[in-house]
Amino acid sequence: MSLPAATQRAQVRRTAQFHPTVWGDYFIKRVSDNQMASVWTEQAKILKEEVRRMLTSATDHKASEKLKLLDAIQRLGISYHFEGEIEEALKKIYQDFEDDGNLCTVALRFRLLRQQGYHVSSDVFSKFKDGEGNFKEDLINDVHGLLSLYEASYLSVQGEDILDEALEFTKTHLIMATQFGSPLADQVSHALRWPIRRGLPRKESRDYFSIYQQDEADIKPLLKLAKLDYNIVQMLHQKDMNMITKWWIDLDFTTKLPFARDRVIECSFWALGTFSEPQYVFAREVLSKAVAMLSVMDDIYDVNGTIEELELFTKVVESWDISMKDQLPDYMKAYLDAFLDFYAEIEAVTTKEGRPFCIHYAKEAVKKQVRAYITEARWFNSDYVPTLEEYISVAVISSTYPILITLSFCGMGEVASKEVFDWLFTEPKLLYAASGLARLIDDIRSHEFEQERGHVASAVECYMKQHGVSQQEAYDELYKIVINLWKDLNEELLKETADIPKPILMCILNIVRVMDVVYKDEDSYTNSKTSLKDILATFLVNPVAV
Repeated sequence: MSLPAATQRAQVRRTAQFHPTVWGDYFIKRVSDNQMASVWTEQAKILKEEVRRMLTSATDHKASEKLKLLDAIQRLGISYHFEGEIEEALKKIYQDFEDDGNLCTVALRFRLLRQQGYHVSSDVFSKFKDGEGNFKEDLINDVHGLLSLYEASYLSVQGEDILDEALEFTKTHLIMATQFGSPLADQVSHALRWPIRRGLPRKESRDYFSIYQQDEADIKPLLKLAKLDYNIVQMLHQKDMNMITKWWIDLDFTTKLPFARDRVIECSFWALGTFSEPQYVFAREVLSKAVAMLSVMDDIYDVNGTIEELELFTKVVESWDISMKDQLPDYMKAYLDAFLDFYAEIEAVTTKEGRPFCIHYAKEAVKKQVRAYITEARWFNSDYVPTLEEYISVAVISSTYPILITLSFCGMGEVASKEVFDWLFTEPKLLYAASGLARLIDDIRSHEFEQERGHVASAVECYMKQHGVSQQEAYDELYKIVINLWKDLNEELLKETADIPKPILMCILNIVRVMDVVYKDEDSYTNSKTSLKDILATFLVNPVAV
């Protein structure tokens, strides 16, 4: 079919940087060429018991040593093997900690306990201030302590001025440490770019291997297990991608919807980042397919559909009246058929699991999604620029994060109970913070390109018009909102710990982290030849030398 003008403007968006056919062939080869898997698995099994003994015996060690061991296990990406032991160790540290006054130890304890959901007061850092309320000058030479305090500051919640001050203090002096060639220079440089709280655990574990190898060469079982585990999990992810690329190729959207972004490998990054653990096979499948399907839906609303077609498409989805499908143009019918097949697959699996309620929430989530999309399409069609508040009320839904989180829960098995879905559909502040972060991170990095091709006003344009400020001033103010949303996210994760299963909370945190990684410097999803290409190669192609 002939493509409208908007489609011509979208050509840069649709070209695949990771061609599904080529990558599909690669994954098929890797899945069939896995003779090392059994060897690695047997070696890992022995090492897991050795590390478990280290964790158990560490109860007799002083707190700083226990904290260091727990931090290493988490940062090396193997903590999911030892969740019970880690919880027990941190519980004891929370109850029986003896403060030795060492900044590195105090800050590490604070971070690890907050990460685990413990409410630790930031007042523990007051002792490191002088009589004038400033952090003591002698801390400047303690690079380990500064780095530990820097990482801890990213666990801050609203109203914790001392952690805001700690962040500024540590950043200033850590930058100086890299300039003067500190022995920790590489580690500090990495942390300044990728603080632990915002980094994806699997990406960070790979980056941490070389750091840990230099610092802790005497504790070899941890590092060897981490490397073996990384390779074993990578092979499982390759199996996932073998299935996903085949599914995508069979849909043949490149022929049926040629205007849409051909990004199935990039879409799967959301799943690989959110659910790296082996047991979440179905969750990775659902989230990979969900991101790919919603990417195409986004292009239908943003790039190809006329307002009349979009109104009808929205009506069909909102009513869930499939008999109306025949009124749609062919490309929309092709998309809707594929979407309904995807939902039927979710329904079949979750019903078999004894969770038939999942599909109800999945349907309600997509109805909310198309309502948000059509609202933005109407704004664009009438050249309307909403206020920031009006825009955000819709954009947190159009960010796709509410539906992606809903569908992720569908894939997580019994941990995502009906009560969890009911909680999610009360639209808790945690969901708002996660979705708001996704929307603003995206808008700040991609709005110039989006406006060039024709798109509803982003948060940047809304703020500029509403407040009569420059683009840079709008950036500055929106960055402040992003910082506050991270604090809200931290606070809500702490509040919900008692009632919501930890895997559910980690799903929400990790899916936000994916957004932060993909849009760190630019829109690496649309322009995936950039940093995302290297990250995906690390995740899916390059094993670790053991």
